[in-house]
Amino acid sequence: VQLQASGGGLVQAGGSLRLSCVASGRTFSRFSMGWFRQVPGKEREFVAAVRFNDNSTYYADSVKGRCTISRDNAKNAVYLQMDNLEPEDTAVYYCAAALLTVAGLHVSSVYDYWGRGTQVTVSS
Repeated sequence: VQLQASGGGLVQAGGSLRLSCVASGRTFSRFSMGWFRQVPGKEREFVAAVRFNDNSTYYADSVKGRCTISRDNAKNAVYLQMDNLEPEDTAVYYCAAALLTVAGLHVSSVYDYWGRGTQVTVSS
């Protein structure tokens, strides 16, 4: 499975971005999908995830209420809508896929595949 993230960019504080991640292959519906972010010198941080079996969603406290994760299995895609962005949201955002996984989706080690990341920069 190859993952290609896009949609990052430069936005002012309070603005919005929609990240997209498209997966190759025919088994996308069997993967739980997650978004993580990383700032240079810091650990990769969980942002949001959506389970493959029931579309349950999970969010980090830091983005809860400002971000929405969704998926479209017909398009092999997962999205992260980010609203009311803050300078602290500046990071490289990565999408990740975990095959047939329903637990621990906030932990990076459960994911089997990672995309290359897309830069999000929020100016104050």
